[in-house]
Amino acid sequence: MLILIFTAFLLIAVTIIIHGYGTMTWLRYLMARKTLADGQIRPANVLRVLISTAIVLITLHIIEIFVWALAYLLVVPDGELQTLESAFYFSAVTFTTLGYGDITLSSDWRLLSGLQAIDGILLIGWTTAFLFAVLQRAWIHPGDNKKSQK
Repeated sequence: MLILIFTAFLLIAVTIIIHGYGTMTWLRYLMARKTLADGQIRPANVLRVLISTAIVLITLHIIEIFVWALAYLLVVPDGELQTLESAFYFSAVTFTTLGYGDITLSSDWRLLSGLQAIDGILLIGWTTAFLFAVLQRAWIHPGDNKKSQK
């Protein structure tokens, strides 16, 4: 059981690194190329920035799901997840906490999928917060221009 928990913590660390690097790189790009001096997103770019941000964040999740899928193929005994496609599907369903239950792991390995679900909740929450922060930079309230001019 300790090896299982260690494996899960290692995978969680890897996915947090992926998400952290991805979101910080994207934020730097947005701040350098898509914002005004006050940090607000240029009005002409708002829709493109929101769509591209959502696509970048979903891409990060797909990569993270793939990392878990590869791990399942490497550590789970033969016969439980037979192909990369089934491992990716199981990983996606678990990561998003959808949990259809059409594919399950044996009792020796199901704790790993529970810890993946916790990882997914954490990273999806991070994505939600990040997207909200980008949206806040696009939101221009009446009178904000007066505040930034002072």
